[in-house]
Amino acid sequence: MADNITKAQLVAAVAQKADLSKKDAEAAVDALVDTVTAELQRGNKVTITGFGAFKTSTRAARQGRNPKTGETITIPAMTVPKFTAGKALKDAVR
Repeated sequence: MADNITKAQLVAAVAQKADLSKKDAEAAVDALVDTVTAELQRGNKVTITGFGAFKTSTRAARQGRNPKTGETITIPAMTVPKFTAGKALKDAVR
């Protein structure tokens, strides 16, 4: 099974690949995450060609059950983030 990569490991890999200091690489990773988050909050779609697209989707309200009590509850409608992998990413992972 594959290992999970932490943010620190991602920052180290970006620093090495882009020949940056870890501090600069961390700033770049944080800026990317912050920018994608802010754009999704505004309802915008973020597309990174060759990688994929981030967008939001509205999930309708639905009925569910409290697993502890078995009581029927209403799960409210909400907006959730979604990621769709691009063709290049899909091909690289296959």
